[in-house]
Amino acid sequence: MEGGAAARWLRQRRFFWPLCLPCLFLLWDCPATVAKEPVPPSPAPVLSCTDFTKKTCEECVKNTKCLWCSENSTCMDYPVSKLIPSSSLCELTETYWGICWVNFEAILITIGVVAGVLLLLIICCCCYCCRRRNPSRRLAEEEERFIKDREEKRMQSLQRKHERKAKHDEIRKKYGLLQDSDHPYSRYENE
Repeated sequence: MEGGAAARWLRQRRFFWPLCLPCLFLLWDCPATVAKEPVPPSPAPVLSCTDFTKKTCEECVKNTKCLWCSENSTCMDYPVSKLIPSSSLCELTETYWGICWVNFEAILITIGVVAGVLLLLIICCCCYCCRRRNPSRRLAEEEERFIKDREEKRMQSLQRKHERKAKHDEIRKKYGLLQDSDHPYSRYENE
């Protein structure tokens, strides 16, 4: 009986599964741990960047505080006070930081290009959003033009109506069909 009630409860609450399934997958992935006291890791000996001189670039740039100069195979401290290391330390084309397969000059150029493109995209998005957000001005101009056109057409229609009436009156007068409304007995003359 309880299984049927639970199934009915789940069917009634369809939003439950989309919320519950990701949590279950996360719990499935977590290993079961027993509460133990955390053991602090043993401190590794701190090596300075100069200890990696005459070794490989990969060993040097593992530490982000280090800079590798392939010109003379030296590992040196990254000059934190300056963003770009001076050429007196090492040429930018021969300097590696973070990764060994791209030199520092290429990293700087790439960062500059990406930042420029992002800035351009942000400016374009802002301009597009501002134009889309202010349609009231455009709508007001369009509505004003529509009202003006409608008024012009109405005036032209009235003018044509008056011209037709005048032309019809001339024809009626010519053939004696237009009766003068000046004297009140004009209606009785034709009888």
